Amino acid sequence: MTIDHSTLDLVRDALVITLKIAGPILLAGIAVGLVISILQAATTIQDQTIAFVPKIVVMVVAAGLMLPWIISMLLEYTQELFTLTLR
Repeated sequence: MTIDHSTLDLVRDALVITLKIAGPILLAGIAVGLVISILQAATTIQDQTIAFVPKIVVMVVAAGLMLPWIISMLLEYTQELFTLTLR
């Protein structure tokens, strides 16, 4: 069984783009979670829902702010995908 290298390149590029898109959003959630965990440890408040809601809000806001960049990345990848399949 032979594997086409262009197929492997497309899959690798898809994974890299996925990491580039998800990375900043996840890092924003991790940062907020860390700050809230430190505040919970300092104030001895141990309610789990206090950490959950702000993380979700920050991640949604981060995704909304990054939406134009995300769309441009996906459009660029889609154009590359179509130009390779048309050859």
